[in-house]
Amino acid sequence: MHILIAPNAFKNSLSAYDAAQAIQKGIKLSTLKCTTECFPIADGGDGTASLIIKQLQGKTVPVTVHDPLGRLIQTSFGLIENGRTAVIEMADASGLRLLKHDELNPLSATSYGTGEMIKTALDAGVNKVIIAMGGSATVDGGTGILKALGARFLNEAGHELINLPASLTDLARIDISNMDKRLPDCEITVLCDVDNMLLGSRGAAAVFGPQKGADADAVGKLEAGLSRFNDITLRETGKDISTIKYGGTAGGASAGVYAYLNASLVNGIDNFMELTGFNEALNRSTLVITGEGSIDEQTLQGKGPFGVANLAKLKGIPVIGLAGKVPAKPNEQLNQYFDVLLAIGNEPSDISTALNRTGQNLIRVSKGIADMLRIG
Repeated sequence: MHILIAPNAFKNSLSAYDAAQAIQKGIKLSTLKCTTECFPIADGGDGTASLIIKQLQGKTVPVTVHDPLGRLIQTSFGLIENGRTAVIEMADASGLRLLKHDELNPLSATSYGTGEMIKTALDAGVNKVIIAMGGSATVDGGTGILKALGARFLNEAGHELINLPASLTDLARIDISNMDKRLPDCEITVLCDVDNMLLGSRGAAAVFGPQKGADADAVGKLEAGLSRFNDITLRETGKDISTIKYGGTAGGASAGVYAYLNASLVNGIDNFMELTGFNEALNRSTLVITGEGSIDEQTLQGKGPFGVANLAKLKGIPVIGLAGKVPAKPNEQLNQYFDVLLAIGNEPSDISTALNRTGQNLIRVSKGIADMLRIG
């Protein structure tokens, strides 16, 4: 038996790599005769770029950029495919994890630093950029990215807007005449971990604004600004970015780069697996173990474990899903992809304790799985 261990990150607890190591350790504590292979996965969320760079043995490039609130920070991006392709983690420049809780303010936070990373990648001579957009602190429609690359956002008087995205409601024109001239020759792909649209009740402001510090009033202002951005974009480019799937990713940054950088918006996990050669690892396997913090019906909307399970089931390979939280009752839709779903907790605990115990719980449950497989 060869077991492929392919978890996503357990949010706020373990990285995908550490989760895979914990599962493997649990299996090895058993006397089950098997081989194992760790292949941590990501779906465009925070940590995706580092896994791609590691899997493809890429090179890390240090860079100085501005964080969401305009402070200079040191970060990095990756180069793969002999330096022709840059892999950028938006969260490394514009991420929630860069801010303290009392600093969260999506009316002021911008994606400018991510644009600086793209510009530095172009300086390095790339002709392709892959952006993992999960984990951002921003709801600016990507205006920060575009501004860093030379776009100007103007009001009716022709003056450049300041304090984006709060001032987006005053947008009258977008001047792209000074955009970086190398961009048309660069292929940009955005790995998306959610399929939300830009606007509306399931849009960037309504769904992700509160997660990034916006109260009800701020959500309304963000929605109005993104709506204005969409109206001007439709008028000037003919692209209605309110209708595109994945347009709500990273506070609408995906929509902005789609409209002005001609970026392709793709399902994060499918693209990750194709890029990293996951299919070859799967072909060597007789059982797959995947997981993340929660597995429920939302998992089926393109999250990492679903991508793994879907591909495995197409090949007739059984799948075990591990999570901190799974549905209490059998779920017919989930059961089509996961042969077994297991919650890793073993006693009542508060959320902080449960998060701290994720590693040891994964070890314990994985050993139990291996022991059961051993006795048939």
